[in-house]
Formats: sequence, structure tokens, C-alpha cells
Amino acid sequence: SEFVLLGLTSDPHLQSLLFFAFSVIYLITLFGNMVIMIVISTDPHLHSPMYFFLFHLALTDICYATTIIPYMLVKFLLKQRTIDFSACIIQMSLILLSAGSEIFMLSVMAYDRYIAICKPLQYQEVMNKSVCSQLVGGAWAMGVLHSIINTLPMLNVQFCKHTEIKHFSCELPPLLTAACGRTFLNKLVLLSSAVIFGSSSFLLTLISYIYIISTVLKIQSATGRQKAFSTCSSHLIIVVLLYTTALFQYTKPSSVSSFILDQLFSIQYSILTPMLNPIIYSLKNNDVKTALGRMLGKIQV
Repeated sequence: SEFVLLGLTSDPHLQSLLFFAFSVIYLITLFGNMVIMIVISTDPHLHSPMYFFLFHLALTDICYATTIIPYMLVKFLLKQRTIDFSACIIQMSLILLSAGSEIFMLSVMAYDRYIAICKPLQYQEVMNKSVCSQLVGGAWAMGVLHSIINTLPMLNVQFCKHTEIKHFSCELPPLLTAACGRTFLNKLVLLSSAVIFGSSSFLLTLISYIYIISTVLKIQSATGRQKAFSTCSSHLIIVVLLYTTALFQYTKPSSVSSFILDQLFSIQYSILTPMLNPIIYSLKNNDVKTALGRMLGKIQV
């Protein structure tokens, strides 16, 4: 009926410190992503496909962080490590949904930059409102599908009376490791979905950037190259940040695996990345910085 989440530490003093640290991270994540969403919604200069996708990326980041961090904070505060089976499965399904939606949202944003840089004359025609809505809907739908096909088989997995999960949240791999019954089918589904969803998203992003880089290199002037590349530099940083940590986490050999290392990588792609995304876009994107300045000016007036 319930699991024991071992979490990050059992030291009460360290738990208090971690409660403060993750509270700050969560507040920054919420504030940063909500500011991005408000600025994009209210500023007419940002009513373009690129920022429409950024709005939904910020929404995905809020969902991702909210699925994990508040429950962690409650556990730190109450010094309690148990979680109900139903709550654990719900959290797992929401993590899968958020992660799946995020990687496909990044692929959609890469495709948008490909059209903008490689086919600028066709951009308005190709990236119309209908297409943008379909692309965003498709990204969310892929997240839902990724969640369903991994969650349903978990309902038939058997667990022992006292089950310890060596993690701070109900992520699927630690849950499968903690199971008492057979999990071959679940591991096969997880591996297949990770390969199909992960590789298809990665390939879409990679192919888009191959075309983008080849087009940018053909531009004669250094100023032109810098201007073209600056429109996708923020997105590229986020893609590299997310894929490198997630890829290493799921492909590293078992000899390299350790409790602390697994926790650190999970914190990076599921907690720190949603916090860093709005910061990177605010610092690297001139349009967002200008829009923020206009919004702050209106508030002061």
C-alpha cells in the first residue's frame, strides 16, 4: 500500500538545509517560467511562433518541477519517507508526461529555428497558427502517450510489503529496481519507449541543427552569421544541457552507476533544467530582455 522513498539523505540537519535549497530552486523555477509566460502573453512583439513554443516550454517546466519538488519539501519538513502506492504511480506518470512533452517541445523549437534560418521566405506560410497549434498539441500528445504506455504495465507489477525506493521521487527505473515480481515486460517497454521517443526527438533536433549550422556557415558576413545563430543559441544550450545528462543517466554502464551519481543526474535534468531554462532565455535572448524592460517600465509607471 506504500513505499519508502530513501530520498537524498536521512540526516535531519542536512534535510533542513536541503529544504531551504530546494524551496529557493522551486520559487525561482515558478517565478522565472511564469514571468516568461506573462511577458509572451502580454507583449505583442513576442506574438510569434518561436515565443509561442517558448510559452509552452515554460508551462512544461512548471509541470515538471511541480510534480517533484513540492512532495520533496513536504517529506523534508515532516521527516517522513513513506509514499502511498497510488500517489507514487501518479507522480511517476506525471514525470513521464512532463519529460516526454519537454523533449518533443524542444524538437518543435528546433524545427521552428530550421524554417526561420534555412527557409526565411516561407516562414510565415509554413509556421502559421494552425501548424503551430498542431505541433504543440503533438508534443503534449507524445508526452501523454509516453506516460500511458509505461504506466499501465506498472499496475500489474508486484511489490514486497516493505519496499524501499533508492531515489527522491517515483521515477520509473528505481521503481522497477525495487519490484519483487517479474519486470521484464516493463523494462522492455521502458527501453523501447526511451529508444523510440528519445531517438526520434533527438534525431529531429539534430537534423534541424545540421541544416541550421550549414546554412549559417554559408552566410558571408560575420555579423550576419552571429545574428542568425543568436536566435537559436539559447535553445541549443538547453538542448545540450538536457540531453547530455539524461543520455548519460540512461546509457551509462552499471559499473559506473551509484546512488549519489544517479541522484545528481536526476536533479540536473528534472529539477535544475526547468529552473535554468527561463534564466538562459532571459539572458541570451535580446527580444525577451527588451520585453522584460518594457513590462518593468509599465509597472514602475
